[in-house]
Amino acid sequence: MKKTILFSMMCWIAQGFFTNLSAQEKKAQNPVIFADVPDMSIIRVGETYYMSSTTMHMNPGVPIMKSKDLVNWQIVNYAYDVLDTIDALTLKNGKSTYGRGTWASCIRYHNGTYYVSTFAQTTGKTYIYSTKDIEKGPWNTISFKPAYHDHTLFFDDDGRIYLIYGVGRLNMLEMKEDLSGVKPGTEKVLIENASLPAGTNIMLRAEGSQLFKVRDRYYLFNITWPRGGMRTVVVHRADNINGPWEGRLALQDLGVAQGGIIDTPEGDWYAYLFRDYGSVGRIPYLVPVKWEDGWPVLGIDGKVPETLNLPAGKGLIPGIVASDEFSRKKGDPALPLVWQWNHVPDNRLWSVAQRKGFLRLTTGRIDTSFELARNTLTQRTIGPVCSGSTCIDAGGMKEGDFAGLVLLQKKYGQAGVVIENGNRYVVMVSAASDRPVEVQRIPLGRNKVYLKAECNFTDLTDLATFYFSLDGKNWNPIGEKLKMHYSLQHFMGYRFGLFNYATIKEGGFVDFDFFHISDQITGKD
Repeated sequence: MKKTILFSMMCWIAQGFFTNLSAQEKKAQNPVIFADVPDMSIIRVGETYYMSSTTMHMNPGVPIMKSKDLVNWQIVNYAYDVLDTIDALTLKNGKSTYGRGTWASCIRYHNGTYYVSTFAQTTGKTYIYSTKDIEKGPWNTISFKPAYHDHTLFFDDDGRIYLIYGVGRLNMLEMKEDLSGVKPGTEKVLIENASLPAGTNIMLRAEGSQLFKVRDRYYLFNITWPRGGMRTVVVHRADNINGPWEGRLALQDLGVAQGGIIDTPEGDWYAYLFRDYGSVGRIPYLVPVKWEDGWPVLGIDGKVPETLNLPAGKGLIPGIVASDEFSRKKGDPALPLVWQWNHVPDNRLWSVAQRKGFLRLTTGRIDTSFELARNTLTQRTIGPVCSGSTCIDAGGMKEGDFAGLVLLQKKYGQAGVVIENGNRYVVMVSAASDRPVEVQRIPLGRNKVYLKAECNFTDLTDLATFYFSLDGKNWNPIGEKLKMHYSLQHFMGYRFGLFNYATIKEGGFVDFDFFHISDQITGKD
């Protein structure tokens, strides 16, 4: 009898444990996106959320993502295909715009129209994109000088349109009704020292402004960084947009900061913020918000929770990253939205039609540096671990060509094929020392080779391993492990990339059979 009771109790306890575990697994986990999606700006239109983010020098630019639950997102559009065609954006004459381009966009919905504003130090301009259909476009583009840093666009209830920008000292100006520029004489200092709620010993002054109006009161969110501390959220509020403004420290935990707030159709509130997380990049978190005495209170007892009362994430594949067989049906886009080019591509030199089921990259000039070579096609890496693999046909390559798979950041790593004295070699190149070094070279007596890169971002491990294979089943490590490092010179998390460039003769080409991405690392495909 005692054994029966003991057994029943053990079953009851086990059942409760697994029920709780199952319930926890059904909830969303932080980070909600374990990939480089920084500077988020989010709106809700009905029951649908739209988010814009930063991809700096990549093209197309300013990705637009869609969600029904704030957790599961997919890329549905970009605000622009090409920002400009100046040398720095097209990698001409030794110029580039790594670590610049556009960032810190602001997304808004007003009177049936979607607006996405951003700025670019590269061109010195502010950009405002608008459309009636955010998922399909077309977009209307307005640009003007100067480039208003980290600005927030705001449509007030009285019909006036404001723009708040700046670092430390925050300024506000009023826009013309058609958004073509600034109304003369309207610029003013809004908050003299927006960092003050976090103290006086500040390393990064308040920036990243995002303005909201809740129950007839204005709330301005910023990030600041106390010296010796961490990235911190500060919030100011006012009953009138012109002030006076009062501020307070809103969140200081894990360095999760910079963003704003959003409500659900059910009336719940969340802050959307991001965290610097090593080489994978800047990754989004959601933090519950409660309202007390007219202030948004972020977190659970001031902490960022690991789980959220939201639907569980279904993974970042295929909404944020995706495999590609390069097979296209009639009406399909040439490239799915998960792909972005490193800078502006030369569209004459790539194709998914010249050889059915393959991406062909053709060289069109001589380059002496991989970072300055055009037409590297990229996707994000994802955490905590991931792998990317491809198969290339090097039969069309010419003397001096180098093609393959890269993990792209300033300290990049490559596995690929080089042609030297008419011979093919599979090589691994590491730029971990800030300059590219060929670590290993193996003769390749054939045209076809499989390549793979595996990334481990777990607990900031930030290590990558490269492999090659002759059959796609048996993998051989090549070179050395790459210690990945997030560099402000690129200001972007590591990306998988497919590349081909010439060092002696132009006109060679390489065919990529597929690109496969996985959220596992196994040493085999």
